[in-house]
Amino acid sequence: MIQLTRIDGTVFFLNPDLIEVLEATHDTHITLINGHRYVCAEVPEVIAERIADYRRSTMGAIRRSA
Repeated sequence: MIQLTRIDGTVFFLNPDLIEVLEATHDTHITLINGHRYVCAEVPEVIAERIADYRRSTMGAIRRSA
């Protein structure tokens, strides 16, 4: 899960495997594969980096357990 911030400042966690589209308008809009939409304060580049960090950490855990 990656940590994101809503526009009102509250924090939420999102499964990055469900993200279909990131759109940068005034705010960042995230559309999931199930059609749910979220608006967050982070810019798409920050979200993409968090997704990459998440994937690196999960792949590292898999390799350590193998």
